Amino acid sequence: MDNLYAPWRTEYVTNTKKAIDGCVFCHIVNNSIEDDEELGVLYREKDFFIVMNKYPYSPGHFMIIPNLHTSKLEDLDPIIFANMAQYTQKGVKMLKEILGASGVNIGMNLGKAGGAGIAEHIHLHLVPRWERDTNFITAIANTRVYSSEFEYIYKKLKDASSDYFR
Repeated sequence: MDNLYAPWRTEYVTNTKKAIDGCVFCHIVNNSIEDDEELGVLYREKDFFIVMNKYPYSPGHFMIIPNLHTSKLEDLDPIIFANMAQYTQKGVKMLKEILGASGVNIGMNLGKAGGAGIAEHIHLHLVPRWERDTNFITAIANTRVYSSEFEYIYKKLKDASSDYFR
């Protein structure tokens, strides 16, 4: 039998993640840039930030998140949302050029009924995809297999982020 090794997911599967009071995204907003590496932040803009998903659907999955704590997209300033869209385009380019993604899923799950894991603070997902990146194990064992370590992918994207996000 083959073993799957994913130590960075231990805190998720054992439900022993660090306690954060309140919204996890507001926690990032309120921390200094000195904590960005620990928090997985790729880039900060005046009104939003870009952060790696700690529990990604695929390696390189990151999110663009407004600093404003809101669960309603309709409450977000249209200018901020337009700026987030511009950075979405830049993020797609980065995922394709730096990680060699064949495609990218982009989306927002609004509200618990819409599938949001963190429904109280809207966020936009960018999920890199490759041909044949899904397999039977996800369907039959509720397990995902990643070909790259989280820290390696974070460092690679963080090093490139200043070239793409300006």
